[in-house]
Amino acid sequence: MYSEKLGSNRGTLLRKNDSKLLLIDIKVKYLKDIFLINGNIFFTEDISSQDLIIPPNGYYMIINRSDKEIHIKYNLDVSQHQIIYNPYKYEKAQKIKIDPIEFKKSHEVPDGYIDILSKWYSIKFTYPEYNLIFIKPEMGISFQIHRERSEYWEILKGKPIVLTGHRVYYFVESGTHIKNPVGSYHSIINANTQKEKFVVIKERWSGHFDEEDITRVFNPNHYH
Repeated sequence: MYSEKLGSNRGTLLRKNDSKLLLIDIKVKYLKDIFLINGNIFFTEDISSQDLIIPPNGYYMIINRSDKEIHIKYNLDVSQHQIIYNPYKYEKAQKIKIDPIEFKKSHEVPDGYIDILSKWYSIKFTYPEYNLIFIKPEMGISFQIHRERSEYWEILKGKPIVLTGHRVYYFVESGTHIKNPVGSYHSIINANTQKEKFVVIKERWSGHFDEEDITRVFNPNHYH
C-alpha cells in the first residue's frame, strides 16, 4: 500500500503504470472535487471509483480542485512508476523570461511577427494570421478554457502530450492538426527531457481573440 497527500489545487505527477492493475482509493466525498487522467480520458465530473482503476501500462494523474487537502491511497508503490511529467519540477527555480532576441538567433523564428509574449516556460510570436508557440522541455501550458474563441493547433516540432476536450493524446507526431472548440479544456505538455528540444505549435483561432479570455483550471506552476 502506498499513499500521498495532495494539496489544494495541486496535481500528482503524470505517471505510467507498470504491468499490474493499479487501484486508487479516494474518499467518495472528494470525487466531485478532482480531475482525473486515466489513459486517454480526461475526467472532470461524475467520477466514480471505477474510473480510478488504472489498467496495466496506463497513464494516470489526479488534480485536486478543492480548497482542502485530500488523501490518496494506492494498492501499488507508485514511486516506482515511470514519471512522464512532473508539473512542479521547476517550481522553486528562478523564473527568468526567455530573451526573444537570443531565442530568435538560436531558433528558426520567421520574420513578420507583430507581437511577442515571453514567459519563463514558453514564448509566443504573434503574426497577423497565427501564433507560433515554443514550449520548453519538461514544461506545459496550464489546463485552460476559452469562452470566446476556438483554437486550431498544428504540431510543427516535438512530440507533445496534448489535452483537448476530454481526450489526452501522448507523444503526438509533427504534422498533426487539433481543434479546441469554444469552452473545451486544452493543454500542451512537452515531456521531452533534452534541454533544447522545444515543442513548436502553430496556433490559429476563430471568434474573438483576447489574451484575457482564459480560465485556467489547473495552473501547476502559478503562471500569472
